[in-house]
Amino acid sequence: MHRRLFLFAAPAALAAQGASPALEAKVKELLARAPGQVWFYAKNLDNGASYGHRAGEQVRTASTIKLPIMAAVFAEVEAGRAKFTETLPLTKENKVYGSGVLKEFSDGLRIPLRDLVHLMIVVSDNTATNMVLDRITADTVNRYAAEWGLTQTFSMRKILGAAGQPLGASEAGKLEKNKRFGLGASTPRDMVKLLEKLERGEVVSAAASKEMIAILRRQQIQDGIARRLGEVKVASKSGALDALRSDVGIVYAPGGRIAMAITVDGMPKPDWSPDNAGDLFIAELAKVLVEGLGR
Repeated sequence: MHRRLFLFAAPAALAAQGASPALEAKVKELLARAPGQVWFYAKNLDNGASYGHRAGEQVRTASTIKLPIMAAVFAEVEAGRAKFTETLPLTKENKVYGSGVLKEFSDGLRIPLRDLVHLMIVVSDNTATNMVLDRITADTVNRYAAEWGLTQTFSMRKILGAAGQPLGASEAGKLEKNKRFGLGASTPRDMVKLLEKLERGEVVSAAASKEMIAILRRQQIQDGIARRLGEVKVASKSGALDALRSDVGIVYAPGGRIAMAITVDGMPKPDWSPDNAGDLFIAELAKVLVEGLGR
């Protein structure tokens, strides 16, 4: 995705539960030199300590919306309305630009739904995402999001095609007020709630939740949350636009399982290098949160 859009909202105070003054001081110092506007929420799933900034405000999701899309596919399979073994056709029409590999594959190839979900998360494949939404629809994703208590999370549409036209818009995506969000909208608090439900085995089933966490742990884009955590295991999904970087995930740290969602938006200069300022900021903030919220 390459559209540029800026979101502006009234400043909000940092909100902490069980966070130390030292953590608050470090986060405030980071926010003072952030490369754009910042929204985040982090929670230690073992001791309940949490910390957030503008955590209840909606943000553009970019590719992090692929996390609730994946969860909705698992729910549809569990309900018997889809099968992971069914195959979907790759066509010239459903290939889109951006991240992923399927756009390089031959037209006519039939791909199992399970493989499309893996590609959508592990390499953030945009074509795979559109094929998944062709199968289950963005409205279905939104119905499940509401059932899981994600009241501010919406899949708005498929990823834009070569002509730049909106495709597969959901009812939420058709609303004028939501067009500024692009692919989807969520809040840091909603994303952490979904991650916590997955970690506790409460999304679809314990087995399905475990499989989804395993897929997130294989995600290959490690420029944000996981960047400075060494050998610590992370299950995550990232997102990127010209002016935005975001990452949501669970860090399996010695001090506890820390679920977090971080968005940096409104960066003035597009930079698609590995050292994008937003990714570097997310990496630094994630490390501070892991250290500060650990038991």
